[in-house]
Amino acid sequence: MITLIILGGVFASTLAYTRLFRGQAEMAYAGRLAMSVMLVCTGAGHFVFVDGMSMMLPEPVPFKTELIYLTGVIECMAAIGLLMPGLRVLTGWLLMVFFILILPANIYAAVYQVDYQQGTFEGNGVEYLWFRIPLQILFIAWTYLSAIRPATSSE
Repeated sequence: MITLIILGGVFASTLAYTRLFRGQAEMAYAGRLAMSVMLVCTGAGHFVFVDGMSMMLPEPVPFKTELIYLTGVIECMAAIGLLMPGLRVLTGWLLMVFFILILPANIYAAVYQVDYQQGTFEGNGVEYLWFRIPLQILFIAWTYLSAIRPATSSE
């Protein structure tokens, strides 16, 4: 839920700022900035909640801790790439693939009720997927609409 608050809050405030100080609301830019801030926050979580996030990966997966750190770095790098005009489109495509690739970990975590913040198996159950899967689809659509689609326009 916090990711939605960050995404929506940064988006709305950036729209207001660009409208007020630049004369027009810059939706694609606001979308990229909001996604970037959200990615920095979620990426930081990979360094704060390492043990709990490692629990989101099935037992046979090797190097769990290293994968958690790596995905945190990837999220932070994607945050930067979204804001760089020369890397924006490539970053957008790679980020959409990334969102698809991490979905199985979120499904696993829901099935086994992983609470990644507490590092326990007392988290949300399978019902959480009714929120998480649409959220993942939102992230993919958001990335497409703010990073890839604008490349065909004048922005």
